[in-house]
Amino acid sequence: MVLSLQWRFFSASSLLNLIPPLYFRTISFYQHPINIDSRSLANERPLTSSSVHNSIPSQPTSFLSLLSLCRKMEHLKPLTSLLIVQGLIRDESLVIEFATSCFLLGAPDLALFAFGSIENLSLFLQNVMIRGLCNHGLYEDLLCVYQKCWVSGCPSDNYTFPFVIKACSALCAFWIGKEIHGVILRTGFERYLVTQTALVDLYAKSGHMETARMLFDRIPKPDAVSWNALIAGYSLNGLIEEAFDVFRKIFAIGLKPNTSTLASIVPLCTRAGCLDIGRSLHGFAVKYGNFSDESLMPAFISMYAGGGDLSIAKDLFEFSCGKNVVAWNALISAYTQNQKSFEAFETFRKMFRANTQPNMVTFVSIIPSCENLGSAFVGESLHACLIKNGFDDHLSVMTVLVSMYAKLGDINSAGFLFDHMPTRNLISWNSIISGYVHNGIWDESLAAFGEMQCAGFTPDAISILSMLSACTKLGTILLGKSAHAFSVKNGLDSNLNVSNALLSFYSDCCQLHSSFNLFNRMAMRNTISWNTLISGCVYNGETKNAIALLKQMQQEAVKLDLVTLISILPSYDGDENLVQGMAIHGYAVKTGFDSDITLANALISMYINCDDLVAGKLVFEELPGRDVVSWNAIITGYRYYNLHNEVMVLFGQMIKDNQKPNYITLLNILPACCTQSQGKSIHAQAVRMGIVVEIPLLTSLIFMYARFDNIDLCSLLFEMGEKANISIWNAIISVNVQLKDVQKAVALFCELHQMGIQADQVTVLSLISASVQLTSENFAHSVMAYTICKGFDNDAAVGNALIDLYARCGNISTARKIFEGLLEKNSVSWSVMINGYGLHGDGVAAFALLLQMKDSGIRPDSITYLSALSACSHAGLVEQGRIVFRCMLEDGIIPRIEHYACIVDLLGRSGHLSEAYDITKRLPCTPSISLLESLLGGCRIHGNVDLGEEIGQLLFQLDPGNSVVYVMLYNIYAAAGRWTDANRVRSNMEGRQLRKAPGFSLLKGSDHHDGCLS
Repeated sequence: MVLSLQWRFFSASSLLNLIPPLYFRTISFYQHPINIDSRSLANERPLTSSSVHNSIPSQPTSFLSLLSLCRKMEHLKPLTSLLIVQGLIRDESLVIEFATSCFLLGAPDLALFAFGSIENLSLFLQNVMIRGLCNHGLYEDLLCVYQKCWVSGCPSDNYTFPFVIKACSALCAFWIGKEIHGVILRTGFERYLVTQTALVDLYAKSGHMETARMLFDRIPKPDAVSWNALIAGYSLNGLIEEAFDVFRKIFAIGLKPNTSTLASIVPLCTRAGCLDIGRSLHGFAVKYGNFSDESLMPAFISMYAGGGDLSIAKDLFEFSCGKNVVAWNALISAYTQNQKSFEAFETFRKMFRANTQPNMVTFVSIIPSCENLGSAFVGESLHACLIKNGFDDHLSVMTVLVSMYAKLGDINSAGFLFDHMPTRNLISWNSIISGYVHNGIWDESLAAFGEMQCAGFTPDAISILSMLSACTKLGTILLGKSAHAFSVKNGLDSNLNVSNALLSFYSDCCQLHSSFNLFNRMAMRNTISWNTLISGCVYNGETKNAIALLKQMQQEAVKLDLVTLISILPSYDGDENLVQGMAIHGYAVKTGFDSDITLANALISMYINCDDLVAGKLVFEELPGRDVVSWNAIITGYRYYNLHNEVMVLFGQMIKDNQKPNYITLLNILPACCTQSQGKSIHAQAVRMGIVVEIPLLTSLIFMYARFDNIDLCSLLFEMGEKANISIWNAIISVNVQLKDVQKAVALFCELHQMGIQADQVTVLSLISASVQLTSENFAHSVMAYTICKGFDNDAAVGNALIDLYARCGNISTARKIFEGLLEKNSVSWSVMINGYGLHGDGVAAFALLLQMKDSGIRPDSITYLSALSACSHAGLVEQGRIVFRCMLEDGIIPRIEHYACIVDLLGRSGHLSEAYDITKRLPCTPSISLLESLLGGCRIHGNVDLGEEIGQLLFQLDPGNSVVYVMLYNIYAAAGRWTDANRVRSNMEGRQLRKAPGFSLLKGSDHHDGCLS
């Protein structure tokens, strides 16, 4: 820009320093039709340089006669030479006439040249030049002309200032306009309506709506143009309610809205979602004859398109009398905004067939459709068409091309175009920054953001939104907070989009407390604000806060939308939240949101998470159109309940419905494969889809083959994977541990360590599991030293695993030291330590630790109680076992069969057979064979023949083919001297052709058999 620096009017010397010697560049922002004489010039003799020189005039009147014959731009050039040669260029009256003709014929550069030769400038010449330049959109040159006139002492009047203020508005030169406002106040021209309206427009377009409204309120009798400027200002600054309020006041004072008024207010109906008001305005325009205006019909097309009613938008276009380029552009833009790319290109082709020449706006409207199509070829074709039509050097076109290439993934072409822009504005910088963000090049986006500021551009709300996206992905919290501080300093925090982006940034970076602080300070919130915070709570595991926010949202009468429902549904987990989830489902049915496939999928997952698989299946079956996410949701549910057969059946139905499985589907199917052949089929499917090398799928395949003991294929898949990824190492190490090949697992860990790959928590846990199988205390010391060296000892899961390791290696004292040294002890820590004492037969210590756990405020779970009961059983601590069992019932924990087995075994082996048998009879389910065998063994030890006989008969009913029962009952009868009954049991056993499994000893040469019956 010529006037890109801040303009100060109070110092003439500073003005002369800012403006170089007069050199005017013609930059056309808008094309205005030129009214040429209607009579035909075909038979007239063209005005050439030879004809001019053959009739060299000596009087200005002769020059004016020649000037009157000019009908084309080319005719003016020889007259320019004549002005110079004859010295007429210093004649101001001739220059005024010449400049008027230049503007009329579209040659403003010649008018500027002539103006530069005038030394004594007059008010009339100044106004002619300013008006002509304004009509041609040459606002920079307009300000240069005004400055030269002001420096030379030429006065200004109420005709001059409106055009100058308009130029400042168009160039966003607010500070220059503010200084000119000061000149207007000092010269007393502020009382003229046209000037006042221009000032309102300046301040409104600069974002200073309070000042604009104050100036408007000072106008004694504002006309329609003044009201329109105020409405346009409110619209531009997003103050929709204020704009509608002004529109209502126009009617209240009895002023009839004109075409410009409607053109300003109609787009607000789209932005506010008030299509009903827009239809009323449509009727008003038709009733009062405004609709025929060429500038209004495109506004209504855009309004209906913005409301999603493309059929009406198309009908408006089809039935319009004159389809100019603006109308075509409106329809193309309507299709583009509604993701109707094919229709947009079809309209573009029809425009060519109708012999309507596209302009720059046409290409700006159609190019984004290439992004929706995802077609680089179409985009390149449009780029070529731009070059052919000469629009490729326009800033707005180059900016939209940068955006197109970036969104199509060709960031190199986008960067090339950006680097070769002759000039750049804030929009172009935002396009390349958002392009880097879109392509995941976060560092480059931040670097471009810094370069933009170095180039002198102040970031706006769009810039901050892109920067926050990059900061979120990179996890750079300090940089994001800097963007927040910048927003507050520059007033951008009042922008609702920026505030919502900051909420999302803090939530995604696990800074939920900052999100709540920001949310509570927001002066204005919308549904997006609430949804962002709710989803942030869900993402960070704060489901109770999410549900509380939903209730607060309803209390404040904020309308729940589709995103709200989808965001809150993952918060409902467990059967206790089923009723709340059903309430959300009911609200969705009431509001009609239940037809949305995304919400239906979320409802399926919600019912599954709330332990209502039947309801989830019912929602799935009622879906009219299921997508792959729907199938994945229901398959995940059945896999969660270990219904593997049903999972495979659903997968088969999915294939029959011609629904192509995706990456997530295969991850869910692999754990449900019951045979290796099924797993191989899924493996083949992954190969056909080209996703077999994806690490999560590769690790799932390794675990699947490990279930069928196919270590060779596991190793082969491991070799296919990316060795730099720790997940693939964790999978193969874990598989070898699972298959008891701990030597191989340890060797793999050493190889990993030698390659310099950093182990993670899962690696260390697998290594500890291998150590447990080795039961080598020396190796356990090495593992513990490694975990301390790498800082994993502070991890609770690793600490718990180390406690278990040392307990199983026989070093219970070291296990207790690790336990005491844990920074945070969870229920697993206590359970592992209690179990360790049980393994060492120290039931007293296990029982004391359980009591200590309860005193510390940590509630034992079922596993903790099982460990304590097992320890008491092994140590024969009957009373302590009873206390543990009673405490479990008091804590509301329902005993499982394992708990009953422990207490029955304890009571049985200690001689409390009747009590043990009473517990067995009170079981909520049929007692297991092992539990009854344990009780029968107690009867044998303590010689309780009657109870043993009763339990034996029960076992014969439950498992008649179990030879162990016969042997144990035989030994009970034999020990009591009841040989008749013993022989009867033996005869029954032989009659059933049952044989006792022989016992064996690990000691060489010491074969022996349990019991007397062989």
